[in-house]
Amino acid sequence: MAERRMMSAEGLEELRAELHRLETEERAKVVEQIKTAREWGDLKENSEYHAAKDAQGRLETRILRLRQTLLDAEVVEAGAGTDGTARFGATVTFEDTLSVESPIGAALNGRGVGQVVEVKTPKGVRRLRITAVS
Repeated sequence: MAERRMMSAEGLEELRAELHRLETEERAKVVEQIKTAREWGDLKENSEYHAAKDAQGRLETRILRLRQTLLDAEVVEAGAGTDGTARFGATVTFEDTLSVESPIGAALNGRGVGQVVEVKTPKGVRRLRITAVS
C-alpha cells in the first residue's frame, strides 16, 4: 500500500491545477517542438529533436509523479487540534537552544523578525520565517 500524503484542500487543488496545465498546455508545447524538430531532417544528428524528446520525458515523468501524489493524497484540516495539540499545518513555537554551528542556527544567526531563511536539510531546502526573537 502506498504511503498517504497529508495535504490541505488548497494544496490538493494546486496539484490538480498543475497536472491539468502540464497535460494540456505543456504537453502541447512539447509535441509542437518535436514536430518542428522532425521537419529539420535527419533525426540522428538533430540536437533540437533530442532536446525536445528529453523535455517530453521529463514532462511525462512529472505528470506520472503528480498523478501518484494525487492518488496518495489525504486531505486533512490544517491547524491545531481542538485540544491544543499539534496537527498537520499547525504553527508550533518551541524553546530550544541551537548551536550557531548547526545548519539552522547558522541560517538564523543575524536575521530578524519577518525575515525568511533557507536551510538545507536531508529532505531538501526548507524555508523558515522568523516570527519572534527573544
